[in-house]
Amino acid sequence: MNKSELISAVAEKSGLTKKDAEKAVVSMLDTIVDAVAAGDKIQIVGFGTFEQRSRNERKGCDPRTNAPITIPASKIPAFKAGKAFKDAVDK
Repeated sequence: MNKSELISAVAEKSGLTKKDAEKAVVSMLDTIVDAVAAGDKIQIVGFGTFEQRSRNERKGCDPRTNAPITIPASKIPAFKAGKAFKDAVDK
């Protein structure tokens, strides 16, 4: 399912127009991205948790030259599915 299919599904289930459903989906995604980028944690009970995690600096290898390189520390977005979500997928 891509973004436009998600918008259509939300519009169908909620009874909203596609235009209103698109606004709702886009605003929700933008809010999640902005909050996680700011270091906040978003917990939606029954669905899951969006958060920012830190990766430490680590050693790697350049695949072209096989020379050792250092991969710098970074921050990444992470999602952990909630119990209800996991149970629904497992059925």
